Amino acid sequence: MNRLTTPFGSYELTRFPADPRDRLRAWDAADEYLLQHLDAGTGERGPVDLAGAGQITVVGDRWGALTTALAAYHPVQITDSALTRAATEANLDRAGIGTAKSTVTLLTTRDEPPARIDVLLVRVPKILALLEDQLRRLAPRLHEGTVVVGTGMVKEIHTSTLDLFEKIVGPTRTSLAEKKARLIFCTPDPALLAAAGPSPWPLTYTVDQDGGSGAGLTVVNHAGIFCADRLDVGTRFFLQSIPTNTDGARVVDLGCGNGVVGTAVQVADPDAEVVFTDESYQAVASARATYEANVRPGRRTAEFLVGDGVAMLPPSSVDLILNNPPFHSHQATTDATALRMFAQSRKALRPGGELWVVANRHMGYHTHLRRLFGNCEVTASEPRFVVLRAVKREARQPGR
Repeated sequence: MNRLTTPFGSYELTRFPADPRDRLRAWDAADEYLLQHLDAGTGERGPVDLAGAGQITVVGDRWGALTTALAAYHPVQITDSALTRAATEANLDRAGIGTAKSTVTLLTTRDEPPARIDVLLVRVPKILALLEDQLRRLAPRLHEGTVVVGTGMVKEIHTSTLDLFEKIVGPTRTSLAEKKARLIFCTPDPALLAAAGPSPWPLTYTVDQDGGSGAGLTVVNHAGIFCADRLDVGTRFFLQSIPTNTDGARVVDLGCGNGVVGTAVQVADPDAEVVFTDESYQAVASARATYEANVRPGRRTAEFLVGDGVAMLPPSSVDLILNNPPFHSHQATTDATALRMFAQSRKALRPGGELWVVANRHMGYHTHLRRLFGNCEVTASEPRFVVLRAVKREARQPGR
């Protein structure tokens, strides 16, 4: 746990789930820079009168640092991450603030945004499509007097980022860099706001014939899903390897993204009981749309869960878990998420149940799986990717 000191107070903050071994902080210099600007101003831009500003909306807060620091001004947080939401709730509770409606409102990217926004604070997301989707959805809620400030690390803010603000909201410029962070200042143009138009998302495409068990499926991607207009190479390789003759098993598409893997299983085995789970609200919405585009009404109904992997599933309740784990947490490269998914999977699997993982070969997940499950085999490989299979035994075998 680390303490963030801001002009608005000092707070002990953690990511979610909290792990004392995790060296990654729940904020970075971009969060600090924005909070300092709101209090004291930056360059030619003066401080923002938050007390008299009206409705404040925080978009893309990573772990709740901005929302917690500004809680006294009753902000609305909009996030695509269930983990961010959980971290925000925990950090607010730790600060003695809580999430009562009179204090902070927590919304997801799938919720209706506030009707009028007077201060818009945007933590620039990693995926540009998500930024465009957010700005287009929020544009009708902005007005000529709305204060719009974005923030991000220098490596996260590109010309294309600024072009989106300029195109959808209004004239845009950046601050000087501090601690490798930068601010974005945007002045709303009523004409642009009125002409912003709806978001172009979701996008839809059909998997080609080289897509293994996914060939011919219709895939629906809401904004923010990795590789939006085609099948990414890792998933393509996985679809050529996964078991689809599941004999009515309970199957989890863990970290489901657009849900093409779980949908492929359901189409191949109508008796399968498929669960789609992801920490992204956009991903689970995409998975539901992909499923509904391919599975005839009347077949077994799938489950769609937003949360921390399979932590919400009962122990020993699953036969097969299919997983393409991420190895980034925002800009940080880490295997922490994957290892948590593996540990959760072992708990959720029934004895004899299997975890199948596709991963970049260099991640070395076979070592972790062998330590956790006592076994691991490579079922498919190519120069860049491997597909690994681990089986939950009834009892751990000594020395294995």
